[in-house]
Amino acid sequence: MKLEHARKIQTPLRAEVCASLGAGDWILLSGRIYTARDQAHRRMAAAIEKGGRLPFSLSGEVIYYCGPTPARPGRVIGSAGPTTSSRMDQFLEKILGLGVLATIGKGERSKMAKEVFSRFGALDLVTIGGAGAYLSQRIKKCEIRLWPDLGPEAVYELWVEDFPCLVAYDILGKDYFERRQSRGYAGLRHE
Repeated sequence: MKLEHARKIQTPLRAEVCASLGAGDWILLSGRIYTARDQAHRRMAAAIEKGGRLPFSLSGEVIYYCGPTPARPGRVIGSAGPTTSSRMDQFLEKILGLGVLATIGKGERSKMAKEVFSRFGALDLVTIGGAGAYLSQRIKKCEIRLWPDLGPEAVYELWVEDFPCLVAYDILGKDYFERRQSRGYAGLRHE
């Protein structure tokens, strides 16, 4: 990873910050992010369809596709690695419609998802799969915000410091994975 050259970004995000980042850029996020996986996305989508609202705004926010494990004594959070982003593609338009400006997960997304990111001026970020213990060290505070009955799939509010992410899809539709494939390597490599 080229983290020594990574750009430090503060959340909540602003449109001009998203516009200044390109596919392949490493960033270090600091500030508040929210977790949401499959079950939380289903509930959010159902609430939107019924005309409901969430108890907090997601405008300018970042959603991390993560289901953290319980914290050990003296720790803020347990392992907090990313889950596969494409599983949330079916909910993406509704979630970005709430004002979310970035998602974090792992792996490639559908062609439809890339188009939705461009249309909403949002970013798809990826972080290091299989490194949940390392990533948990970047989380300074953790609190369940919504649907505690979902356990690890509840919506958590995380406060992160220098959380490493790579821009996979930028707002112009450029694709880090496509670029890597054209160079003969299809995965996220620690450069």
